[in-house]
Amino acid sequence: MSWLTPYVTEISRTVVNAVVILLVVVTSGAYMSFVERRLLGLFQNRYGPNRVGWGGSLQLFADLVKIIFKEDWTPPFADRMIFTLAPVIAFNSLLLAFAIVPVSPTWVVIDLNIGVLFFLMMAGLSVYAVLFAGWASNNKYSLLGAMRAAAQTLSYEVFIGLSLMGVVAQAGSFNLSAIIADQAHIWNVVPQFFGFITFFLAGMAVCHRHPFDQPESEQELADGYHIEYSGMKFGLFFIGEYISIITISALTVTLFFGGWQGPWLPPFIWFALKTCLFIVLFILIRAALPRPRYDQVMMLSWKLGLPLTLINLLVTAIVILYHSSIQSGYNQS
Repeated sequence: MSWLTPYVTEISRTVVNAVVILLVVVTSGAYMSFVERRLLGLFQNRYGPNRVGWGGSLQLFADLVKIIFKEDWTPPFADRMIFTLAPVIAFNSLLLAFAIVPVSPTWVVIDLNIGVLFFLMMAGLSVYAVLFAGWASNNKYSLLGAMRAAAQTLSYEVFIGLSLMGVVAQAGSFNLSAIIADQAHIWNVVPQFFGFITFFLAGMAVCHRHPFDQPESEQELADGYHIEYSGMKFGLFFIGEYISIITISALTVTLFFGGWQGPWLPPFIWFALKTCLFIVLFILIRAALPRPRYDQVMMLSWKLGLPLTLINLLVTAIVILYHSSIQSGYNQS
């Protein structure tokens, strides 16, 4: 087989990695709706879904059938093209954000040297999808929800970027595999604790998850920019939200908790266990905390997020300069 060159083999391996990883992420995102409802039932001392399949394990398929057979309705007063395009952009941008996350030393969709910047770019692209959905729906509640989402996401993305700069400066690279390798002796959560807190809080806000779900507040905005969506269009937004939770959890593990590193177990198992721990934390926070007012959410970003990230960057810079001076003095001697 003369056509089976090393170049073709490498392309084939990359395609297989991409298909397997992204299929697992999409399936996990869809199944998380069942997991969340079961965990919320456990946390709140009540039953969750337990009728379809053993212990409710087939609830996902019941929900899928319901969404597929719902009328995929587009309001007559909506901008049809943008209305249809918005959920597709949201789903694809959130899925692509996971593409740069290495789940093991050999399993990653694409190992970019600018992986951190690529994630920030994809997170910013999802803002346009929300604005498109709110504007194209031609509904005041949708537009208000989209404006809230855009303002909240842009505010907290500033602190996601600033919180990651400490990790990047410490590792000396934007590549996620290099950042994991830099944590061989100590996880970044220790020297970058403020960065971890800021990143996780901002990640919840960018995901629009409780207690940062003001753009979808049912009591105020009747589900916000989702209000005119039904059928598979709504399903793309719905699954995309869970994919964003998986992505933020996976990035938290990668950037601050050593990624796949761990003793005895295979690297992929360590990565999955750590990621699941943060997914459960997302759900626990939803069950435990009330929803604050929108102005309180925005004040939290600038009054808490900005000082924490700046302090973290200052301390990181001092530590790096100190180690550099010690190293240069040692080399001269």
